[in-house]
Amino acid sequence: MPDKIYNFIETEKGVPIKAWTKGVLLDDRAKDQLMNVAKLPFVFRLVAAMPDVHWGVGATVGSVIPTKGAIIPAAVGVDIGCGMMAVETSLNARHLPDNLKNIRDAIEKAVPHGRTNHGGPGIGAPGTIFLSGTRRSGVL
Repeated sequence: MPDKIYNFIETEKGVPIKAWTKGVLLDDRAKDQLMNVAKLPFVFRLVAAMPDVHWGVGATVGSVIPTKGAIIPAAVGVDIGCGMMAVETSLNARHLPDNLKNIRDAIEKAVPHGRTNHGGPGIGAPGTIFLSGTRRSGVL
């Protein structure tokens, strides 16, 4: 049987960490963050770490944190080029089509994502944010 392609890290008071970091340096600060997240009571089964895992502000970048009965929107969006927002709507699953491709395509067309704002000027320059299509400086 071939060797596992991942490291399995046991934690003292939490779920284990499945880290695809064999042959890749796992930064001590990132490992500490992963160990802390693994202790959260709503984490489901394990925490996963991808080969590019690294320390991040608030959450470990390159980690997957499955939860049961919880959503952690702040675990994403603290690294350059990332972002998400939780919004309550009146939609219910029965209101959605079986295939969500057209909805996803429309969202990706309307919402800037990636590093280049649909191939236009990059967003995220220090002190600049965009609100309702208007460039604003010093808002935050």
